[in-house]
Amino acid sequence: MTSKISGGLVHELPVDLAKALTEKDVISIWEALTPIARNEFICRIENAKQEKTRVKRIIRTVEELQEGKKRPCCWAGCIHRVDKKPSKWQQDVLIDKKSQPQNK
Repeated sequence: MTSKISGGLVHELPVDLAKALTEKDVISIWEALTPIARNEFICRIENAKQEKTRVKRIIRTVEELQEGKKRPCCWAGCIHRVDKKPSKWQQDVLIDKKSQPQNK
């Protein structure tokens, strides 16, 4: 019998991430996370533009879970959530794609 592995608040669990969680036996750690935390990990993976980046992010996710991290390191947050307005930085940089001024 195969049990369903939980997804995130907005994002469904990708098959390749589910496979990595199963192979590395970290499903119980994954399930202990909040739906919002799972969502952040999934969004970081789904946001990769290249397959090699996606693979690296899946590996990093498993490593971070094994290290006891409850949120992805260095991730600005999911811009797809409808329960929370994006921060000004997220809106400007991630959504509107505005370049940030350089500090001089």
